[in-house]
Amino acid sequence: MSIRDDIEVDVDKVEEASARGHALSFPRTTPSDGIEKLVELVGKACSWLWVVLIVLIVVNVALRYIVGTNFIAMEEMQWHLYAVGFLMALSFAILYDGHVRVDVVAEQLHRRTRAWIELLGIVLLILPFVYVVIAYALPFVERSWRIGEVSAAPGGLPYRWVIKSFIIVGFAFIGIAAVARLLRVTAFLFGWPQPKNDT
Repeated sequence: MSIRDDIEVDVDKVEEASARGHALSFPRTTPSDGIEKLVELVGKACSWLWVVLIVLIVVNVALRYIVGTNFIAMEEMQWHLYAVGFLMALSFAILYDGHVRVDVVAEQLHRRTRAWIELLGIVLLILPFVYVVIAYALPFVERSWRIGEVSAAPGGLPYRWVIKSFIIVGFAFIGIAAVARLLRVTAFLFGWPQPKNDT
């Protein structure tokens, strides 16, 4: 019998003890559950963009090195799919508390203190930042749509406003995910909205 036969690994416990083991969970609420389902649904749908992106990259490389040709539109589509996938993944990261934090400090604080820091971070940092980005992106996208902006490269993609509009959509979903998180924090700190009993 080898040493490997004696070792049993509980993957869930390893995951819990590693990167997200420090995460502070807040009580679920009915409104936050509804919002989170929307963000999760959109996030899972957008995760298929990575499969499409990989296929597109492989086809583009094959065309370049086997056939000896390439299409600018295909290269631009790669950049656009990557941008959309990244922008839509940000809300998913907020939803699952998968974003970067300074946890060395936070781990030493009491749960209530951490909840207050979370509340202030959402209200004073995330939501105002989302507002500013969307406020500046709206005329940016509107101008692109109005002038019928196309790629500057010959053979590039038309309808440049479509990719630019994902700045608005992506940040709107960041705001939506932040509101869901805020509802959970307020349920923990103030008992509103009413926390669910199953947490």
